[in-house]
Amino acid sequence: MIIGRLLAGVGIGISSAIVPLYISEISPTEIRGALGSVNQLFICIGILVALVAGLPLAGNPIWWRTMFAVAIFPAVLMALGMAVCPESPRWLFQQGKLSQAETAMKKLYGKEKVAEVMHGLRAGGEGSTEPDAGWFDLFSKRYWKVVSVGAALFLFQQFAGINAVVYYSTAVFRSAGISSDVAASALVGASNVFGTIIASSLMDKRGRKSLLITSFTGMAASMLLLSLCFTWKSLAPYSGTLAVLGTVLYVLSFSLGAGPVPALLLPEIFSSRIRAKAVALSLGMHWVSNFVIGLCFLSVVTRFGIGRVYLGFATVCVLAALYIAGNVVETKGRSLEEIERALSTAD
Repeated sequence: MIIGRLLAGVGIGISSAIVPLYISEISPTEIRGALGSVNQLFICIGILVALVAGLPLAGNPIWWRTMFAVAIFPAVLMALGMAVCPESPRWLFQQGKLSQAETAMKKLYGKEKVAEVMHGLRAGGEGSTEPDAGWFDLFSKRYWKVVSVGAALFLFQQFAGINAVVYYSTAVFRSAGISSDVAASALVGASNVFGTIIASSLMDKRGRKSLLITSFTGMAASMLLLSLCFTWKSLAPYSGTLAVLGTVLYVLSFSLGAGPVPALLLPEIFSSRIRAKAVALSLGMHWVSNFVIGLCFLSVVTRFGIGRVYLGFATVCVLAALYIAGNVVETKGRSLEEIERALSTAD
């Protein structure tokens, strides 16, 4: 079991960094946001399917083995799919493999778009002979500002309490009379899917920055409601219903921006020279933060009480909205090359 979890973790760690990076590099500018958020949408659908798949557990003690076996199919489908997908034209161009880059462009965009895409790559300097940045270059004055934004977004995402809300949702729903833990988790998963569908339709209309601010603001309000449910005695008769409402609203708010946007935004704001390593560093921050929350949440709740912990999460959400307003650039409707040139000029 430990070896299996380790192998699955390695695969998830690699795909969580590579998939959004690949999607950002191959997507046409006008639909890049929608395609990037579709990645998050299918992650949410996968989580929901996994939760629903747990329903037969009560009546079948060996069903958990079947659940693990079912997970083979999406992994195989992803491997086969990527085997027939072309390499990123931007990466090929950066490596000086021009003929292969053109072949990939024809497969992705059609022959008539090759000249246009090649012109954009040349204008953006993607074919520069400047070597890829090393790991220590990420912390240099030239790159640290934008790299710190990537790390901060994932820190805020995790320390805003999403996993804590998911972990504690079963207890919240029990207080409202929903006795099935799987049903409660499925409701949370369904809220996540619904919110992500809305985000997919808004990503290229409202923009990434706007959705992030709206998302964290909604999460802060939901966390405040949850905190009050557990601390105000006057709300005791309605605490169960209000707690369920706060949990669902929190998950919906999260799925509108804080969930799908960071993995989409980071490949957009990182220059080609640091894109792969900076995305990997930011996703590493995500998983470390996830681990810390999972490890410490229950002990912190035991010491301070769930109401105070939720109030702390609400404060983090407010700080995140303020940070995003002052530090995150809007990338809607701009090519990766345009974004890179704008950030270079700003520096």
